[in-house]
Amino acid sequence: MASALCGGGSGSVAAPCGDLGAAAALAESLPMGAGYRAKSSFPAGRVALADRPLRRGLQVAAAAGQMNGNLTIGKAMRWWEKVTHPNMREVESAQDLADSLLNAGDKLVVVDFFSPGCGGCRALHPKIAQFAERNPDVLFLQVNYEKHKSMCYSLHVHVLPFFRLYRGAQGRVSSFSCTNATIKKFKDALAKHSPDRCSLGPARGLEEAELLALAANRDLEFTYNEKPTLVPIAEAIQMEAASIGGPWMPLPAAATQPLTLGSENGSLIPSGR
Repeated sequence: MASALCGGGSGSVAAPCGDLGAAAALAESLPMGAGYRAKSSFPAGRVALADRPLRRGLQVAAAAGQMNGNLTIGKAMRWWEKVTHPNMREVESAQDLADSLLNAGDKLVVVDFFSPGCGGCRALHPKIAQFAERNPDVLFLQVNYEKHKSMCYSLHVHVLPFFRLYRGAQGRVSSFSCTNATIKKFKDALAKHSPDRCSLGPARGLEEAELLALAANRDLEFTYNEKPTLVPIAEAIQMEAASIGGPWMPLPAAATQPLTLGSENGSLIPSGR
């Protein structure tokens, strides 16, 4: 049912061939040419069709498009960035992870290993954000598996979503994987290790074996200076006392003899006499 279009020339508007009168009237009313002012067929007289100014947002977009040669659209927010709280932060590097754990003091730290393409991670994220909102004193660190794959290999993380919890001088206190179906595992671990308590000694952070593995990984810029081995005080005293040239001199032989009660005046005398 398509009908041919007849154009009266470069200055006319095309219309179906069956209605040439309407085409003529339209051409008289809106001739094409420079400018948009034209004689109108309406009773009110002439109608001025002027360029309408662009809205502010469109002007900015148009200006950006002219500068760049095309119109650019703002980057969409990634799903793990949509719901965040002040105590949630994405880890930038292996050094950042190690330093964050050491600087956390006695605060509980939850390390969340995730991947942008992991459906389970995406489904679980809103609930993790709820836990972060309800526990502002707990630090939640997010590790992007795709960005830090080599670091995750060194830390033996091969299942996602995966969580590790650290607390002060105790170091790692829990390590597990969970999904929406097993979220109770996360809830129970948080309730067990988040209560306020004071642990003796500085924050331990990553295990020494993990630190050594990160330092040996050539793909990472990570340095680790081995910490001095901490020995319990009782064991340290015993080891130092037994060492040659230690701070304690051996007692004289007479002093090591057992003492017995004297028969006359009740004085203590060495039993060797």
